[in-house]
Amino acid sequence: MSVSRQKKAYLPTATRKNQYITVGFTLTDELLASYSDLDNCYQEFSKLVYKIADKHDLFNVHVVANDKLPMVRYHNEAYCLTTEEQLRFFYNPAHHEANRLHTLPGYRAKKLKVVFLATGTELRSHSAEFHAKIQSFLAEIKPLLPISDIPTKIRDHQHISYDFFAKAKGLKETYGYKLRAVDSRYKRRECDLPESVSALNYVTVSLPMGRRIKQQLAAENATSFGEKYQRVADHFVKATAANKLNRVAMIANGKVPLVRNSKYEQLDSTAEFQMVGFDPSDTAPAPIFHWDDTKLAEAIRFVIVASKADQHDESYGRFMSQVDDAIRQFTNQFDIDKEHIDVIVRFHQHLSYKA
Repeated sequence: MSVSRQKKAYLPTATRKNQYITVGFTLTDELLASYSDLDNCYQEFSKLVYKIADKHDLFNVHVVANDKLPMVRYHNEAYCLTTEEQLRFFYNPAHHEANRLHTLPGYRAKKLKVVFLATGTELRSHSAEFHAKIQSFLAEIKPLLPISDIPTKIRDHQHISYDFFAKAKGLKETYGYKLRAVDSRYKRRECDLPESVSALNYVTVSLPMGRRIKQQLAAENATSFGEKYQRVADHFVKATAANKLNRVAMIANGKVPLVRNSKYEQLDSTAEFQMVGFDPSDTAPAPIFHWDDTKLAEAIRFVIVASKADQHDESYGRFMSQVDDAIRQFTNQFDIDKEHIDVIVRFHQHLSYKA
């Protein structure tokens, strides 16, 4: 294999791309006192947001004033699902635009969070341009707010997702991705970032518990699935270790894994989210496991986190190739209906900083 080929990950041409950026404004007592009441604060703030966003060609913008966590996925239809802790946005970047305020009656949010969903095509090629628009938006809106020194934070989320068994479904064409680090891409496109930027790159894999796998894992009259989960975990760790992937986690308790840098953030899991923390400076972290012995989960979720050492020539193509090999080795241990079951692999790239 050529050196240039080793630096790329060859993924299905049907791979989906997403990017969204959130800007959080702390809702202080001083800011709230500048408006007649809570509802007036939300309404006036959102009107200003939409007005300035439109000037910067930002066409899918949501103001979230209920402290729910945005989750963004590709879909041919645009809709938003809400849970106790999440706002799940589904949309097609090439077609869907929206302005919407998300609130709860009488609820005072800790932050006024503005969610910008990327629109258009070739999102990765235009990701730096999109980020620069958010920076310009923020520079313009801050002087227009009643309180100019409101603490704000920008979080840039990018991910690509694909079905690991796409070839078994007849989708055989692939495309080579270098998967450059976000800060490197932005620097090349003259999008300036502050020095104090936190970056995180990782992969999530969702393995649905289809009928065949359930039959393999479920024991007759079983009262505990701990032994079955441990067997799955052993296969996963063996496959990842064989491919030099050491920052891994397995979640089988019905919760959505949220990956964070544990060196800087306090990690508290909730009813819906399982916090998974990795310290980038830890060279040999232990695998992380969370499962419920009493239930067979509808899906088992896996996390593989990239370290600084996994970045080659400012890209993660080789890392994703290692992930691909590990998933193949792992899934070969099970009888999976590859023509009908989707095992979704999602490569996440996060960037955050105070602005």
